[in-house]
Amino acid sequence: MLVIVLIFVVGLTPAIVSAWMSVRADRHEKCGSAAVPTALGQSMAKLLDNNSDLHYVDGMGYMIGDITCDLNARSPYLRCAMNPMGPCDGCSAYAPKVFDRQV
Repeated sequence: MLVIVLIFVVGLTPAIVSAWMSVRADRHEKCGSAAVPTALGQSMAKLLDNNSDLHYVDGMGYMIGDITCDLNARSPYLRCAMNPMGPCDGCSAYAPKVFDRQV
């Protein structure tokens, strides 16, 4: 009997902790406290401020590097697997896409 109770307690603990933290965050927000930026928000803001090679593309979001390259990762964090730290200029694996004009 004790083993069954222990299994239920261990299984429900993450859900209870998550619900408690959600209620606590809602209370904190309702009190009018300033929003504390998350780690992801801080890293994205730092990335946007420090990187002139970051471009916004409609429908895809922010991307780093030359987005016309076939090997571009299309990510704000990683340029590509061949040359992740960049720059794209002078890269031996640079392979730009060729767009044909449609008449």
